[in-house]
Amino acid sequence: MDTLIYLIQNMLPVAIPLLLVALGGMFSERSGVINIGLEGIMLFGAFFGCMTVLLIQDSRINAQIILLIAMLVSALAGLLYSMLLSFAAVNMKADQTITGTAMNMLVPATILLFAKMNYNSDGITTSVAFYIQKVPGLSNIPIIGEMFFQKTYLTVYIGFLILIISAIVFYMTKFGLRLRACGEHPHAADSVGINVYRMRHSGVALSGILGGIGGFFYSVGVMDGNINGHTGVAGFGFLALAVMIFGQWKPWKIMFAALFFAFLRTLAYSTSLIPMFNKMDINQTYFKMMPYVATMVVLVFTSKKSRAPKAEGIPYDKSTR
Repeated sequence: MDTLIYLIQNMLPVAIPLLLVALGGMFSERSGVINIGLEGIMLFGAFFGCMTVLLIQDSRINAQIILLIAMLVSALAGLLYSMLLSFAAVNMKADQTITGTAMNMLVPATILLFAKMNYNSDGITTSVAFYIQKVPGLSNIPIIGEMFFQKTYLTVYIGFLILIISAIVFYMTKFGLRLRACGEHPHAADSVGINVYRMRHSGVALSGILGGIGGFFYSVGVMDGNINGHTGVAGFGFLALAVMIFGQWKPWKIMFAALFFAFLRTLAYSTSLIPMFNKMDINQTYFKMMPYVATMVVLVFTSKKSRAPKAEGIPYDKSTR
């Protein structure tokens, strides 16, 4: 039981960045724009979030308030950076895959240059302890309290709140219906008065906001509030794309996919706690490959059944039918 509690406590902070970034990719691709640049958006948001923490960490502000302030800054940073993709894909009708790839390549180099020039390091290092030892009033609940309300981060609760809001917006609002229509049949949507360009800009903007927050939450829950230009976000942006596809571009399925991949990653880094793995004379590096190998295996077996939005990746031209 102690091992299970440990795995869940360490799995959730890893799952939340995957969940948020995959939800962002869902909004973008459901509007009709492929967002390969999620890795770059994550790193951009993480950089500005950590920079904000660095600037205000010596103040007397509570650590959780600092986290919320940095989260808002990272969301704004992700939004602004995603507008590069939005302008190129929607206004300029550029190739969305190439644009996203260029965005991914630009950010690590920029962070390295900035960090070297200003801090003589490879990234941003902060000293704020965001870790919550116990949540008052809830941590004493038997079993559940230990799993979800002890040794955790505020990011976990914010992540699930954003999931609920995203599902409501996606399924129960006019905006969500119009967004989905623009990704499936943009000309039909346009014929009933929906501004396809505006909806696609909105979808990419949401992916930028969630990607930026996801990047900062990665730096908090996985990197202890730090970010490095060399390691970046360790491929979490691309893993989030796999989570999105595995989750069939649907919020609740994306949640389960994120938990699955996060569990594999946590298991890979906790093999010493599993008697069966502990007895094996295998280098831990092979276990660390598990989430990425599982990603390829899952996509191989699910790709035939996956159904992407019909108009995904196709620039919208109002004059064509």
